[in-house]
Amino acid sequence: MAVKTIGVLTSGGDAPGMNAAIRAVTRSAIANGYNVKAIYHGYQGLINGEIKDFTTESVSGIINRGGTILRTARCLDFHTKAGMRKAHKQLKAAGIDALVCIGGNGTLTGAKCFAEEFGVQCVGVPATIDNDINGTDETIGYDTTLNTIMECVDKIHDTAASHERIFFVEVMGRDAGWLAQCSAIAAGAEAAIVPERETDVDQLAQYIERGIRKSKNSSIVIVSESPECGALHYAERVKKEYPQFDVRVSILGHMQRGGSPSARDRILASALGAFAVKAIKDGQHNVMVGMTNGVLGLVPLAKAIQVQDKSDKTLLYLVSTLSM
Repeated sequence: MAVKTIGVLTSGGDAPGMNAAIRAVTRSAIANGYNVKAIYHGYQGLINGEIKDFTTESVSGIINRGGTILRTARCLDFHTKAGMRKAHKQLKAAGIDALVCIGGNGTLTGAKCFAEEFGVQCVGVPATIDNDINGTDETIGYDTTLNTIMECVDKIHDTAASHERIFFVEVMGRDAGWLAQCSAIAAGAEAAIVPERETDVDQLAQYIERGIRKSKNSSIVIVSESPECGALHYAERVKKEYPQFDVRVSILGHMQRGGSPSARDRILASALGAFAVKAIKDGQHNVMVGMTNGVLGLVPLAKAIQVQDKSDKTLLYLVSTLSM
């Protein structure tokens, strides 16, 4: 059946650049003769029928805005066949023939299941600040967030040096350490603690010896968020094991998600959004668009969501080397 109408939604955690992707999908689809319908509040909005016709004017002036104009929500109902069945009925009632799903691992997993269960033509667009999706070098939102962290740590450096303190700065990226390791390099931090690499007592002691006792009175350590081993955990350990050091914690939290997207994210989102429409036009099913080595391509959704260690040990070594 020929595609006449393309639906677009954002789901899961918001990421700077999502609006640029929405804009690209909408305008590219219209330029290729398709109708566009926007789905608000992600998969939950699809279940509830929160669907609206979109025109080129609907996405005017949004490329510079953070967050997502379509709003987003996490939807437990979509994890069930009953929930997906409701969503499929709403999709058919709205006359939507293909679906572009913009988001991270959970969003792409939902798209994969929806495509397999009901035969919906789904194309995923990777948008997550964690950069933890396979099949693309970077995800939409990662670059902006990395720059936000860098700017925050630059400011923390000033107070750390003034008071001769160790600062443990917690960043997002619970299951992937890209933000921690790359922001540590960009901001000149002394160490990065990432989920892919467990840090034991000896490693912490090695960091203390190298970074504090020999040559430095202050220090910044970037830590990936974790319920058990976040910044607070490591700060408490230093207080107990090395009470001579003055320790502080800064948890950057949701400020990392906000802000106007960088030029890099706007360009990436625009390219991926337009390529998603091309994939639909070419009859592609159950795939994600990505960019590797500057080349646009497609990867099966099943492969995109596979858990994989994307940490770069070379970058972690670089953090250590440059902090001497």
